[in-house]
Amino acid sequence: MGSFILRRLVNLIPTLLVVGIIVFIITRMIPGDPASVMLGPQASVEDVENLREELGLNKSMPSQFISYVGDLAQLNLGYSYSYSESVLGLIIERFPNTVVLALAALLIAVVIGIPAGILAARKQNTIIDYVVMLVSLVGVSMPIFWLGIMLVLFFSVNLGWFPATGMGNMSEGFWSYLKHLILPAFALATIPMATFARITRSSMLEVISQDYIKTARSKGIKEYLVIGKHAFKNALTPILTVLGMQISNLLGGAVLTETIFSWPGMGRLIVDAIDKRDFVVVQGTVIFIAFIFVLINLIVDVLYKVVNPKVNLESNGGKK
Repeated sequence: MGSFILRRLVNLIPTLLVVGIIVFIITRMIPGDPASVMLGPQASVEDVENLREELGLNKSMPSQFISYVGDLAQLNLGYSYSYSESVLGLIIERFPNTVVLALAALLIAVVIGIPAGILAARKQNTIIDYVVMLVSLVGVSMPIFWLGIMLVLFFSVNLGWFPATGMGNMSEGFWSYLKHLILPAFALATIPMATFARITRSSMLEVISQDYIKTARSKGIKEYLVIGKHAFKNALTPILTVLGMQISNLLGGAVLTETIFSWPGMGRLIVDAIDKRDFVVVQGTVIFIAFIFVLINLIVDVLYKVVNPKVNLESNGGKK
């Protein structure tokens, strides 16, 4: 186990390097000059050129890339020229907000999606099963930007139950904080919720058809014990895979949700940085998200071994 973890951590280096190269190239393809955007349309050509020289934007692309890789090797994500702050400082400030939103969305998805999948499996080919699968299909297919706008229109504008935008402050009370969190968390949870329901149903159907489940039922064991203790435990491995993927997706894919609800997290930071042509912030945040993504996948692989000791972490990409 220790050698596997060490090897995966070493593999982080080429992974992050590839991500860094891709994001460096893509950010340079964004139209617009950062210096011109920062100084505004009234700035003179001389002022723009001076700022470009100060920021190092007048260097050749290879020179900029070498400096960029050198900073990454020193774990330096750079300095934001639009925020006048280190990128790491911006990430430390914004990342906890994204974690709160992602965990709230994950909680909603797990609490609703997994029981719905179990219920659909138990009631296979009944109206309950069909309804769960139909709702799951709608949930997976529904665009987040449309759902977010509809939630704001209905619950904020029409009913006035929840704030439309922003992040609450705990100093104003927990309920005030929670009211700001509910709508963006539910919007972000829709796709993971549907995914959990579908994967749980498939996994449970495969398990409950096994002989040991039939044996447990023939012994007169109560149904909730058969499902909860025997079936669900053995159906958990595929669900863990989805869980790890969804955590990574929620942390890195909350761009639209945070933009719609003006949630001050990593996604909103990336969008604002793109608007300001702040390449350094975009590069640093994407590298950080990639690191979190790989780290979470490593944790999931280790959990495989905890849940099922028969799993061979040394083959098939960490799972067998």
